[in-house]
Amino acid sequence: MNYIQRGTKEYKKTNLALFAAGFITFANLYSTQAVLPEFSKEFHISPAVASLSLSFATFALAISLVIFGSLSEAWGRKRLMTISIISASVLTLAIAFSPSFELLLALRIIQGIAFAGLPAIAMAYLGEEVEPKSLGVAMGLYISGNSVGGLAGRIIMGTMTDLFSWKIGMIFLGLLSIAISIYFVAALPTSKHFEPRKLQVRALVKSLLAHLKDPAMLCLFGIGFTLMAGFVSLYNYISYKLLDPPYSLSTTIVGWIFIIYLVGTFSSTWFGSLADRFGRQKVLISGIVIMFAGSLITLDIHLALKIVGITIFTFGFFGTHSIASGWVSHRATHDKAQASSLYLFFYYVGSSIGGTVGGIFWSNFGWAGVVSLIAFFLLVAMLLSRFLRRFLMHE
Repeated sequence: MNYIQRGTKEYKKTNLALFAAGFITFANLYSTQAVLPEFSKEFHISPAVASLSLSFATFALAISLVIFGSLSEAWGRKRLMTISIISASVLTLAIAFSPSFELLLALRIIQGIAFAGLPAIAMAYLGEEVEPKSLGVAMGLYISGNSVGGLAGRIIMGTMTDLFSWKIGMIFLGLLSIAISIYFVAALPTSKHFEPRKLQVRALVKSLLAHLKDPAMLCLFGIGFTLMAGFVSLYNYISYKLLDPPYSLSTTIVGWIFIIYLVGTFSSTWFGSLADRFGRQKVLISGIVIMFAGSLITLDIHLALKIVGITIFTFGFFGTHSIASGWVSHRATHDKAQASSLYLFFYYVGSSIGGTVGGIFWSNFGWAGVVSLIAFFLLVAMLLSRFLRRFLMHE
């Protein structure tokens, strides 16, 4: 069937192309998170309003994920992924020249729609084109491109803002993304096993409603929502805290703090192995407890302990997220791709709402207020995990 096999030149090109595409997609998506304080200063807006530059993009992404996954069934995989990453890259350049924050937000909404084209389709492309025996490594490399891109976008913007300005950072990131997009188009093999289908909206809606009628699935969606809401709340406003006295860190150093994300590469895999030994339920709850402990440690005034707390919190988040997202796929007996899309929908909506509400708590109650909000989200996640257990026990 001419599937792409490990060890071949085509396999290497496919992996590198999708790694690169995932890298620039998430580098651009999270690029504004590192410069929220700069937006507050330049546009004279509150932290909550500045956070809309990320919240609007992730909300548009959340809604578009389900739509793009369906459109690709009719329009093709590579074509939509190409349109997605090129348009998102060009929009980053346009954002650099935004004369007002209102226009910047409008461009971020459009960019959020464009972002959805890659994560909604990339895994389907790999599943169709790569032989099953070689698929695990290919999927892992693509996902690592996402996480490394999200980290790099924050570091690039933080460093370039410190050296020049956030606008120069956007220009640099936009040009880099366009260059990588051109490589992606040239390197990614054309689909050989894709067969266009007619869009069946009625069937899509029916299957989506079936997932939403499952109480256990709703609990998992809610857990994804609350975990991400707490996670983005912490990372959106820790920058404000560390830039202020008594720390007064530079934007570059604050940007490099995001390298803590790398602990998630280990915890997501480790939590998966623990779930196989002790069960998903116990490991999920343990991860939420770890996040809670980490958030409390960030209340300490000492910088070193704050970093430790952020690290523990991040370690717990990626581990719990991997359990919840994997559980959705396991739970779905049909239309697994749609179930995963729904989970990501709630996940990114949680990012949008949590990130913005966190700004209100930061402005009114300081860092203690942000941690209180995170604790609330984690408490809800804990309750949902308990409800999940009850639903499963009664089946």
